[in-house]
Amino acid sequence: MDNLGEKHGFILINKEFGPSSHSVINALRKITGIKKIGHAGTLDPFASGLMVVAIGRTATREIDKYVKLDKEYIATLHLGAETDSYDREGIIINENKESLAKIDEKNIKVELKKFIGEQDQVPPMFSAKKVAGKRLYKLARQGVEIRREPVQIKIYNVEFISYAKPLLKIKIKCSSGTYIRSIAYDFGKILGCGAYLEDLERTQIGEFDIMNSYKIKDLNLDNWEEKLLVI
Repeated sequence: MDNLGEKHGFILINKEFGPSSHSVINALRKITGIKKIGHAGTLDPFASGLMVVAIGRTATREIDKYVKLDKEYIATLHLGAETDSYDREGIIINENKESLAKIDEKNIKVELKKFIGEQDQVPPMFSAKKVAGKRLYKLARQGVEIRREPVQIKIYNVEFISYAKPLLKIKIKCSSGTYIRSIAYDFGKILGCGAYLEDLERTQIGEFDIMNSYKIKDLNLDNWEEKLLVI
């Protein structure tokens, strides 16, 4: 049972591939016995990485301070194809192996630089964003596509990590609200071969780093309070 006398604070969680952000919160409720828990930024089930989680009423009142912080991701793009969801969980709707054959590391590094700076980004249909009170992904699953207003985002840096055809790995530092799957889709258009997001790991939220985080499996009733940050 949650009460004002219980321990409260923030804990950095390293979400593994598979579970939803909501299931992570439910697991923490069982571990801590506290119902009032929130987080500063959802990760899709196929994504992994850092979540800033608020434990207890006092901390959850402060969670909005951390929602809009800049983010850093390590993303793996699958070049040469497009999916309807812009990620690996979607249906392949286009393949272009001929154009992919012409792409090399030099092309990629030149084009990546064009993403740095402020830009307008149209939210993907397969996203949790609400338009007219409806989640876009729910409409997308019904085969409905609606007009989405572009949102201004900022890409601070894009770092090339590796390229083993067709998989390109990059590190992206960006503003809150940036859809990395849309970055993958747009980059595929620029290259002329198509691309979708194969894998995604969030490594930073503001000054919080994944190196200081904990996996759910490593937490229990006896040790979770030791992991709290009072911020």
